[in-house]
Amino acid sequence: MASATYLFVGSLNRPAPYFEGANGAGISLYRFDDASGAAELLCTADDIDNPTFLTVDPARSTLYASSEVFNRKEGTISAYRYELDSPRLQYLNMQPALGSITAYNSLAAGGRLLLVANYAMGEGGPDQSVAILPIREDGSLGPATASVAHAGSGPNRERQERSHAHCAIELPGHGNILVADLGLDQVVTYRLDADGQLQKVGTCATAPGAGPRHLAVHPSLPFVFVINELGSTVSSLALGPDGQLSEIATVSTLPAGTGVHNDSSDLQVSPDGRFLYGLNRGHDSVAIIEVGEDGGLTAAGHVPCGGRTPRNCALTPSGNHLLVANQNSDVITVFRRDAADGSLADLGRPIATGTPMCIRAITA
Repeated sequence: MASATYLFVGSLNRPAPYFEGANGAGISLYRFDDASGAAELLCTADDIDNPTFLTVDPARSTLYASSEVFNRKEGTISAYRYELDSPRLQYLNMQPALGSITAYNSLAAGGRLLLVANYAMGEGGPDQSVAILPIREDGSLGPATASVAHAGSGPNRERQERSHAHCAIELPGHGNILVADLGLDQVVTYRLDADGQLQKVGTCATAPGAGPRHLAVHPSLPFVFVINELGSTVSSLALGPDGQLSEIATVSTLPAGTGVHNDSSDLQVSPDGRFLYGLNRGHDSVAIIEVGEDGGLTAAGHVPCGGRTPRNCALTPSGNHLLVANQNSDVITVFRRDAADGSLADLGRPIATGTPMCIRAITA
């Protein structure tokens, strides 16, 4: 049977003072036609608060959702099993994230661990920046087995008054864990020791006030890319044999002369590693950036994102489409991607959905 493409969308359904609206239903599952760009809603799970970030594990047919609820001292991670034929999203269990404003999660150790980054606001509670949760055989989550707290601040007194971990990923083939900390202007490298605890390997500093937010790894070359929220830039980092990172190049996500206030958000790398797609909230655009074989970066254009406040995006596994979640327009914009030159064309087939915050795409 031919494979099909599916989309998982997390949406805001509980108001928070720093978000404009909360018009979503929770987690939604769509079937996506990779030829036409059309999407069909299959089912929704509304038994979760503010699933603002999702990770999908096709090997176990499971999904992990971070719940970001304002004024709670601790966020949570929920596990679901999904069925595509039925279709349905079945709740498995939930675990504390050991920190507030849980912003990101990702798989590690061959799907045996879940990495969690806590943005954190204020003080109190466990206040851990990064936590590691074991994944059980049935796909449910165990309590956190390791965590670490970052300390410090950055030059932007309003946004960098403390640590704000915003992304945690494992480097494929390395075993190292990278954490982007917006508050500290650092990408921190860790390694899991024999006892399963996080041991710091080193740090790579971004420009002061840049505010690193999300990371993406080149699919074949030793490069890591970081989008800097506060500086509206993307940097390429060389990955050394010891796991250390060093900056190669930095390019703006905005056209020259742009005067609007902007906060960059998500970053995706094309399947062949030749192009990056970065989102601009404020300018409300997608920045297209070409990647050289030496890790150099060249601005290759901008396209309107089709709405307001593009928070997250996903490339379909084929690389044929880029989907952009426009948080404050209640819509996901579908772009056709040209693999040859990286350009994007709005198909004019928007997916209407309340306050979309995160998109994940798989084939099955």
